[in-house]
Amino acid sequence: MSDKINPTALFNIGYGLYIVTAKEGDKDNGCIVNAVTQLTDKKLRVAVAINKANLTHDMIKRTGVMNVNCLTEETPFAIFEYFGFQSGRNVDKFVSPNLHRSDNGLVIQPDYSNSFFSLKVEQEVDLDSHTLFICEVTEAKVLSDKPTMTYTYYHKNVKPKPQKKSKGFVCTICGYVYEGEELPDDFVCPLCKHGADVFKKIE
Repeated sequence: MSDKINPTALFNIGYGLYIVTAKEGDKDNGCIVNAVTQLTDKKLRVAVAINKANLTHDMIKRTGVMNVNCLTEETPFAIFEYFGFQSGRNVDKFVSPNLHRSDNGLVIQPDYSNSFFSLKVEQEVDLDSHTLFICEVTEAKVLSDKPTMTYTYYHKNVKPKPQKKSKGFVCTICGYVYEGEELPDDFVCPLCKHGADVFKKIE
């Protein structure tokens, strides 16, 4: 990454944090995303960018539907760990038999969400590491009046601060610490899936 680009500058963009859920066959899954934007209002359209490394991404590609749950400031870090730091390829993220579902049959998360909306994919844009899904809103409901968690709030109040290590590299995106003298050029952060170029050596 160029020395002219400080990726933490992007933390100042005003946007929220969301759980996106999908369903394929009998399998439910979900992941954390931070890029959701309303595009139009005459016909309600929303754009959602999802990392291709996520199983949820592949399920949406195949089914064309998803739910977006808007997380509140009360959401604990454990929720981000559960939905963001592990893959649905290895664990079942929805084990409860009493799941809440919207009209499209997908899971919603009412406990830490102030609203949800169901989306039907109309277009896809390939963005290398991500796919941008442009979607029609098919259902939308307000669940509470609790404030939406912004990315800024998450970084200041929810995400644990990285512990200083004597040797290693810290991810400037999520705070993951790689311990070692040298960071491999092809290293990928196991939490946020960014490459070695966003890591900074711990001094």
